[in-house]
Amino acid sequence: MQVKAKTRFLPISSQKLALVCDKVRGMGAEEALVVLDYMPQKGAELVRKTVASAMANAENNFELQRDDLFIAEIWSGEGPRLKRYKAGARGRYKPRVRRLSHLWVTLEEREDI
Repeated sequence: MQVKAKTRFLPISSQKLALVCDKVRGMGAEEALVVLDYMPQKGAELVRKTVASAMANAENNFELQRDDLFIAEIWSGEGPRLKRYKAGARGRYKPRVRRLSHLWVTLEEREDI
């Protein structure tokens, strides 16, 4: 059974978030939470919250065991860009782009073979 969670409009670029996603893809959900706790990247905390939300969905909505879950899919995509400006020399302005991203996590139950 698949359990999904998504987080939208995260204040980080999709490229930086993808680096963290690649580290935990395929891991067990409990193991991924421990690994994400010790990663120094800003995106690690954002991914950890989304994985924890997916685990809570699995427990409360589908009555699945936490130990049997693993991260089947995890990926990030671009969100909207916020265009901002900063004052520059001689009365000019310097454009700044604030990038937002979306994050999707899919957990599945590990099958005993």
